[in-house]
Formats: sequence, C-alpha cells, structure tokens
Amino acid sequence: MTLTINLSYIIATRNRLPFLRITLEKLVNELQPDEEIVVVDGNSADGSGAYLQQLFEEGKIQQFISEPDKSQAHAWNKAMLMAKGIIIKKIIDDDVFCYGAIRKCKDFLLANPAVDVIISNDLATRLNDYKNVQKISRLPQFKNWKRGINPSFTFGDVHMLIRKASLTYIGLYNTSFIMIDWEYSLRISYLQARIVYYTGYNALSVTHAQNISSLKNIRLITEQGKKGAVFYDYKGDRHEISTWSKIKIRAGKWLKSKKESDVIVNREVTEDISIIYNYLYNCIAGYNNSQEFTFLE
Repeated sequence: MTLTINLSYIIATRNRLPFLRITLEKLVNELQPDEEIVVVDGNSADGSGAYLQQLFEEGKIQQFISEPDKSQAHAWNKAMLMAKGIIIKKIIDDDVFCYGAIRKCKDFLLANPAVDVIISNDLATRLNDYKNVQKISRLPQFKNWKRGINPSFTFGDVHMLIRKASLTYIGLYNTSFIMIDWEYSLRISYLQARIVYYTGYNALSVTHAQNISSLKNIRLITEQGKKGAVFYDYKGDRHEISTWSKIKIRAGKWLKSKKESDVIVNREVTEDISIIYNYLYNCIAGYNNSQEFTFLE
C-alpha cells in the first residue's frame, strides 16, 4: 500500500552548503511519514551535490536532482513540479522554520480542501544582528484585500503553504521576474485565490550579504515593479515598490554573479552560524508557544 504524501517540503539551493546542512538537519529530524523532502541543487561547486546524494542514498531526502538552472524561478518551478504532496511548503536554505506551526497549517489545508493558500505572520532578523528579531505582519493588507478595498496585496512566500492542485489555476513562478515572490503574491491575490491567514509564525527570515545581492539591480527591480503594479492593479502600501523591500524581498538568492555565488562560507563562520541558528530556532518556537493563534478566512 502506497502512503499518501500530504506535504512536500521543497528546497532550491546553490553553493550554500553551510546553511543547507543546518536547515536539512532540522527538517530531516522533523519529517513525518506522510511528508517528503524535495531538493533541487543548481549544480553546486561547494560539495552540496555530494552531501545531498548521500542523504538521498540514506533515505533522508526523498527526491533530489543537481543540474544547472536558468534562474531562481526555474529552480523553484522544477521543485514544485517534482513535489508529490497535496500541499507544498517552500523551505529557503538559510531561513528558520517552525515545523509545529507549519503542521497546524497543513492540517487546516487538509481539512479545508477549498482553501488554496495559507500565509502567516513572519519574523525577521539579520545574521550580523540576530538577537534583534522583528515581527512582520501582512494582516492589515490581507483584511483590506478581503474587504475588496484593494484588488491585490503582497506577502513573502517564505511563510506560505500552497495546495498543489491550485497551481493549475495560480500557475508557477514567473521566470521573467527577479522578485518572484512579490509577483507571485500579487498574482495569487489578484486571481482571488482563497487565502487564509494564520496569526502564528511559520518562518523567521534571515537576511545577510549573500541573499540580497540582486538588490543591486535597482533599475530592473523598479521596471518590474511598475509592470507588476499595472498588471495586478497594485498601488503599493505607500504607492512605491520600496515598501516591499522593507518587508522581505527575496531577490538575491539565485541571480548572483558567478563570483558571488561561488563564495563558500569558511569553517569559522560555519561554526558561528550553527550557534546563531540554534538560537533562532529556539526563538521562533518561543514565539509560537507564547500564545494561541488562529486562522482567519
């Protein structure tokens, strides 16, 4: 008898082995029998491929490929199409996740098959100032969208769960955009997909030099922001694209120059980030255990 896969965790990565080891160690330990891990590696040169191959052979990850990608969106789209789960959860290799909160959202989606997407509040910090954790909410924007005040709104996909069957309506990431989650969230909301807001915290976003490099291309980001705003009738929180960048603009994870993408974190930094990430995993767990949260439809 084949077990139904209810949740697919998908990861797209390239040359980020120190972060990937931390993230996968946590995820593998948390994995449930009705869940799978899907990893798309962009032909890394830092040992990620060999590490992932070993995990695959040991049965710790369920699907894995390593090959060149054309863009960040291309990599994530491959992972989404590979996913066998009813629900897909994107795991970014250098962010922090609360798997207890994610499973609450998973259970809600399984119990409510008409819901397409669940998003949550977010926590955010910087790697070089990691004890300064900020709370980020898109709840006011969600409520205005629900009331019909705004036809679309933005949110980060780091705390999103999406029903795979809904991709036939919503589609995949737009491969022509750098700000892929910005465009994707506008499209999801503009199409009037059924979104539910969870007031807890699925993820804690970690910003550092290696994950914001494409923010250097301000001209392209501005041009794409104008196109997206027109197409999805988006006025912006303050009528400007920079608002989104203050929330969490996942723009630099993949479209780096070769020099930047080949940077390998040295052993000393690896040891430091292990301590930092243990702190952050405890931090997000503490936030989620501090009170009761709810689902808003």
